[in-house]
Amino acid sequence: MYSLLQRVRSARVEVAGQVVGQIGPGLLVLVCAEQGDTAQQADKLLAKVLKLRIFADADGKMNRSVQDVGGGLLLVSQFTLAADTSGGNRPSFTQAASPQEGQRLYDYLVQQARAAHPQVATGEFAADMQVHLVNDGPVTIPLRVAPPG
Repeated sequence: MYSLLQRVRSARVEVAGQVVGQIGPGLLVLVCAEQGDTAQQADKLLAKVLKLRIFADADGKMNRSVQDVGGGLLLVSQFTLAADTSGGNRPSFTQAASPQEGQRLYDYLVQQARAAHPQVATGEFAADMQVHLVNDGPVTIPLRVAPPG
């Protein structure tokens, strides 16, 4: 699974002009399931997201996790993270999981996140979403959990 984490002061997702998910300080996590991914990758990704120390401690050093600071998680599906731009000017998305498998893994990730963290919001899978955020820092970190093998 591939993700892009953004430390935010606030973030929200709108679909058709309606807010479907929002958080205050925390992490906006754009998530893409790739071919061959399983629930095991989703579990590893979530564990890393929850424990990654990218929030400031009392000395201003990135030493605290989203759990440590009580921040929110906003999980947004984004298959375009699987884009392959090496073959020309039009990206290929052949490495992305099928829509059915992508949704299954995204839904699983959301379920596991809600069981492990008190504040989890989401976008809407396969919807035309508008994502609004105030990036804090800015801090933006790519995170990939490769399939086994």
